[in-house]
Amino acid sequence: MNERIVLVGAGSAVFTAGLIADLIRLGESAEVILVDPNPDALRVALRLAQKMTDAAGAPLHLCATPDRRAALPGATAVICTVGVGGRRAWEQDVFIPRRYGIYAPVGDTVGPGGSSRALRMIPAMVAIARDVLDLAPNALFFNYSNPMAPICRAIHKATGAPVVGLCHGVMETARYLARVLNAPAEQLRYIATGINHLTWFTQVWVGEEDAMPRLRAIAAERAARPPEPLPSSDSPYESPEDHPFSWRLMHWFGAFPAPLDRHVTEFFPQFFRDGAYWHKHLGVDAFSFEGTIADGDRAFAEMRVVALEDAPLPPTYLARFSGEHEQVMDIIRAVRTNAGMVVSANLPNSGQAPSLPKDAIVEGPALADAFGVRALQQPPLPPALAGVLATRYQWVETIVDAALEQSREKFVQALVLDGYVHSIDQAVALADDLLAAQAPYLGWRI
Repeated sequence: MNERIVLVGAGSAVFTAGLIADLIRLGESAEVILVDPNPDALRVALRLAQKMTDAAGAPLHLCATPDRRAALPGATAVICTVGVGGRRAWEQDVFIPRRYGIYAPVGDTVGPGGSSRALRMIPAMVAIARDVLDLAPNALFFNYSNPMAPICRAIHKATGAPVVGLCHGVMETARYLARVLNAPAEQLRYIATGINHLTWFTQVWVGEEDAMPRLRAIAAERAARPPEPLPSSDSPYESPEDHPFSWRLMHWFGAFPAPLDRHVTEFFPQFFRDGAYWHKHLGVDAFSFEGTIADGDRAFAEMRVVALEDAPLPPTYLARFSGEHEQVMDIIRAVRTNAGMVVSANLPNSGQAPSLPKDAIVEGPALADAFGVRALQQPPLPPALAGVLATRYQWVETIVDAALEQSREKFVQALVLDGYVHSIDQAVALADDLLAAQAPYLGWRI
């Protein structure tokens, strides 16, 4: 492919390792420039990537710089996996709302945590987008950072840069549904439309068979069971009992939500306001947030050792593995070869999703071909599904304006729209606590 790929946020070593593994799998030459302002994280990422490349004998040229403007000229693809403030700032997005009785299993998409994260992420990503337009205007531009919808909307609104948002949640949910249906994943076809982390599978086929009746029957059977306490799970990512809330939504709304309970519950604060989830607490003993953070810290520490020690590279690092990096290299190849690959992407609504607001960032089917990544026309959503999404899209507009304008007033409005707070006074107090905690990453004039 002879790509010149700039990875902004390369200190996310897990993503970097997955991307390099995919490039090695493709077996084509490429130049990869890793960019991160954290010198230690950048050193680990570069050493690990170089170790993988050397072990595989891959035709990749690697370099690293903390200066993205130095990296961007000549780029053919720019991939962003930025996390302003890292896991320490993310912890405050979740722990501060807990003091108000607000619990989150993830806290990076919606809820007070998602709003707080948006304030940090949007200015940084808009600045990156402006640099891309200035220095690499013809590059394919991809974003993996959360909150996906507010970031992509802010970039389009403030700069017009043609960013494509990617997330593996729809793909993971498709694999889950294939297992439920006892079908090979490659035989599953579907239409999934919505906002990132609440994307509705409205049509599913296994080969030529319409699989929706089977899914509705499974949902009805599960809905008929009396609620029971869920057993414990050691994983902070998997539901201890097969995503009961997602199946209830399937039963009552007739569509299956991606990417399952860990994210989907956060869009329905009216049901989980105090975190109660089948006799457990979201983010505590169901989808443990502390477990997620510990896993991230542990993964980086492990990769640091692997990168910097002289011992041989473990073979698992060269195997293809799932994660957020999935598909981006396949999408780039599909564009270069005019392959016509259908993917799930986050793109502005230019009419492809007739039930949703114009210009809103819609996660839905898209075609990757010689013209880039283009949204495909979708059938209208039923009113109930469009209604669930309606307030969320207005929240996106409000938090985007709050970030772009550095507006405390609009941050409070976003917290009220979001639905987690009990009163406007609580929204004001929570906003001030979050602004104070994240002040080092905001640069607001308050």
